[in-house]
Order: sequence, then structure tokens, then C-alpha cells
Amino acid sequence: MAGTKNSNFVELISPFLRKKIAEAETIYGTDSVEVQALTRQYIYDAREKQIHENERRRHYESEVLVYFENRPIVGVERLYRRTILIEPTTVCAAHCRWCLRGQYPVKTMTEDEIVHATRYIGSDTMCEDINEVLITGGDPLMSQPLLAFTLSELERNAPNVRTVRVGSRVLFQDPRRINPSMLDIFARYPKFRFEIGVNVNHPIEFWPESVDAIRKLQDIGIHFYNQHPLLKGVNDNLQTLADLYGLLREHSIEGHYLFHAIPLRGMSHHRTSLRKGLELVTKLSSCGEFSGRAKPKYAVLSDIGKIVIYDGVILAHRTEDNALLLQSGFRYTDRMRWVPNWQMPTSVELDENGLMRTWYVDGTDD
Repeated sequence: MAGTKNSNFVELISPFLRKKIAEAETIYGTDSVEVQALTRQYIYDAREKQIHENERRRHYESEVLVYFENRPIVGVERLYRRTILIEPTTVCAAHCRWCLRGQYPVKTMTEDEIVHATRYIGSDTMCEDINEVLITGGDPLMSQPLLAFTLSELERNAPNVRTVRVGSRVLFQDPRRINPSMLDIFARYPKFRFEIGVNVNHPIEFWPESVDAIRKLQDIGIHFYNQHPLLKGVNDNLQTLADLYGLLREHSIEGHYLFHAIPLRGMSHHRTSLRKGLELVTKLSSCGEFSGRAKPKYAVLSDIGKIVIYDGVILAHRTEDNALLLQSGFRYTDRMRWVPNWQMPTSVELDENGLMRTWYVDGTDD
């Protein structure tokens, strides 16, 4: 979750992360799997310059391209019936090299744009369906004023919203930001059910400072869930995932999605095959290492949204571009009703029931 200018996704590592990488090098050794679990996530790799023609800048197109109150909506995305997304800022504490928003332009919403967006979310055309807002970016916890203003305007203008989710890696990149004033912001809005979605990828990231920050937020009633990518050399083995999901449950964090790393520009070195992830999730479900209640859903961020991978979803393989045809449960007519002006990607086909199928570029295990 970050932004870039002129397609130059600069390396950005918070002082907290630099300290933790240095500590890990001292404890485990520079070439250890523990250190690589961090450096592969944050250190620039020259392989990012290797661009394949079937890779893309964006994970999917979901901007709301409509006019409301005689001007266009800014900073709002939607793909699903009940949930809408708002992006107050694209600023982050660090740049994850696998970032699905790494190629998005740098943007911070103005207060006027936030007011306009929240009025749209609470409008007559939206309130019948929308009851959940995802505040993401960027990292919403990087700016307390923007977060506070967004929440106040949601409360004021969108009474239909009951659940507010916040996507953030601050707890694992700069946990000192979870201070009394941050806690006070959340405490002002007892109306909302708050959920924070983190992207923790490896057991080593459960540092004492991060655990303490999580506890502070949980103590004021905030719920946590984790969704993260499967990354080569970071967490693409059974023991690492078993240890990770065990820790997530220990710290009362729901293991929500394990995502197959998507085909972004210059990121092929992070991507396993889709089937490798499926094999790992199948082993997780039957290995006996931890409770089955801790296992995640394995999913793809396709051109049309999240598709959970289970038996019957993979319909075909196209060898010329190593693409898989995936069956979704998304009905084209529903998508057009929820997101006016949405354009169906060229990768999509409709089945006999009007459900969308999409071609998705696979990774490799080389």
C-alpha cells in the first residue's frame, strides 16, 4: 500500500524496520532465512527492472467513475455490494516491494474531497446497500488528522455505515504511532465496529513493540484480521505458514486471506505458481500443527476482484502466456448495478449464468 511518482517505486524503510533488520542480522546471520524474510520485503531488487508484457501496473480497476452533486468522486473505489473503499492518503511508513499499489500515483485527499466522498457514501443511492467502509491507501494510520477527519465525516454524512475497516502495516513498520492520541481517535466513535487489517507475512515480524501496539488497540475494542501475499523466499513453505497462523491466533488476529502474489510489473520474482499455494493451504488444513480455526482462505486478486480458490475454480490453462481461467461468483449485471460505468476487462468471459470468468496470469516455481 503505497504510491509512486513516474513509475519509480523508491526504496523506503522506516527507522524501526532498519533497526529490526540489523538486530536480526546479529542474531541469525546476514544470509539467514529470518533476515531474508525482511529484506526480500523491503530492499530494492534489480529484478524489479525485468518487466514482462503480461504484467500490469494495477491489481484491478475499481474506481467509482461517477458524478455526485455535479462533480466527480475522488479517492473512492467499489467492487462489492456492501463495502466501499476510501483512500485519504497513499503515504506509508515503508515501501513493501510486493506492494499492489506501488504503481499508483501519489495522492492525498483534501478535506473537501473527503466530505464529498462521505456524502456520496451516505447518499440515497448508496445507503440501501453500503454498510461497511474500508479506509486504506497508503496507510491511514500515517496521518492522525486525516484519519480523524475521515471518521468524523463518515459519522456525520453516512449513518448507514456500521463497520469501518482500516488497512495498515504501521503496527509492524512504525508501532510508536499507536500512541494515546491515536487511541483517542478510535475511542471517539463507539458507533462504529472497527477492524484493522494488517499484512504480516512472517513470524519474525511479531516484535514486542508490535505486539504491544496490537494489545493497546484491542483493549479499546478494535478487532484484527490478517491478509497477506504468498511470497517466494519469505513464507512459501509449510512450517513458516504454520508458525505464522499459530501466532496470529495467539494474538487474536483472524487469519483472513492468503493471497497469491499478483502479476504486477517487475514483481515476478516474488510469485510462486498458484498451485503451489493451493498445495500449501491443503497441507495446512491437514497437518495437525495448529487448530483448523486458524487457517486462511486462499485467494486471487483477479481483474474482477477476490476469487477464493477451491475445487472447480480453475477451469483451464493457456500455455502461451501461462494463464489460468478462473470461475468467479460475480454476476456481471450486479457489478454494473453496484459500480456504474465499470468496464469489463478484456480478460473476462461470461458463462451461461451470467457469471464472470477471468484469465489470470500464473507465477512459476523456478
